[in-house]
Amino acid sequence: MVEVGSLRKGMYIVLNGEIYRVIDVSKHTMARGRGIVRTKLKNIKTGLVRDENFNSGTEVEEATLELRNAQYLYNDSDGYYFMDMETFEQYRLTEEEIGDARFYLVDNLEVMLQFYEGQPIGVVLPNAVVLTVEDTEPAFKGDTVSGGGKPAVLETGLKITVPYFVEKGEKIKVDTRTGEYIERA
Repeated sequence: MVEVGSLRKGMYIVLNGEIYRVIDVSKHTMARGRGIVRTKLKNIKTGLVRDENFNSGTEVEEATLELRNAQYLYNDSDGYYFMDMETFEQYRLTEEEIGDARFYLVDNLEVMLQFYEGQPIGVVLPNAVVLTVEDTEPAFKGDTVSGGGKPAVLETGLKITVPYFVEKGEKIKVDTRTGEYIERA
């Protein structure tokens, strides 16, 4: 059991016998009363999204998921393909099941696939991945290292802010939890 106040985006919970992925969480406090936790939940089997409000302090059951080592192979119009590192079996996940993880997937990246009742339902990414800068503005003399940054588009289509000294074609390390620049690779 997990308290609704500690729910995070991407977690899986069991509600009324169905498994849901938490899409969004927001906490609201009321004057002289307990807070309310508003969530947006997506049913894994049906794909329907529903809004659910919980009183602060309520507990829900966290879904028990199996994790397996896998390698990202490729994607096409049908979905994203992964290979189990132990059995060499291939699995396909849809773009909806992948979510924002698609911005961090590069060929041969090792990830953890989440399984529920033998079916893959999601991906756990490593904390940081190395991506190539596809497009960014050139640096100009006078730009400082500590003075903010400039927008950049990475090889996967992810748009982030990078320091001024980062050039087009460079490889950089990106935090997959926050989507922020870490360092040059």
